[in-house]
Amino acid sequence: MKATINGVTVELVQGDITDLDVDAIVNAANSQLILGAGVAGAIRQKGGPSIQEECLRIGYCEVGDAVITGGGQLKARHVIHAVGPRMGEGSEAGKLASAVRASLRLAEQHGLHSIALPAISTGVFGYPLESCADVMLRVIFDYTFEELTHLRHVIVCLYDHHAYQVFAAEFARKLTDLQAEQN
Repeated sequence: MKATINGVTVELVQGDITDLDVDAIVNAANSQLILGAGVAGAIRQKGGPSIQEECLRIGYCEVGDAVITGGGQLKARHVIHAVGPRMGEGSEAGKLASAVRASLRLAEQHGLHSIALPAISTGVFGYPLESCADVMLRVIFDYTFEELTHLRHVIVCLYDHHAYQVFAAEFARKLTDLQAEQN
């Protein structure tokens, strides 16, 4: 599923984010930037030790923010480590929105043309998938209205079919709303 909004292609795909050939993939990170399980574990395994070594040099990232490292042995040239909220810590939607915006901003600032994001915070951090789809897609759609000079392709990569279906339904709703606003 995809749409072009203000010259930026926004696309949903189902698969393994570590297999995508994009300028950057986003890691759903923790504040200590330790590549543990889930997406981070797959990045550590496929990307090699250099990514974790760079994270250790950076040391820390606030919830709602993001940092960038090289991509190691991944097809992606960079990994953007976005720290989303843990469910129950408060202000989760705002923190998730901030982490997504920070990721997109880093991609633009580093002259990257393509980025792929997972469903941030929906794994061990316990954020509800439906709410994540709403927040992430709203931020991504809104970001296409920024003054962008580099970023041209934003992919949301969902690992399983259920997550893809949830995001696809929200994507269709947001696209319909956007088209209604523009008419």
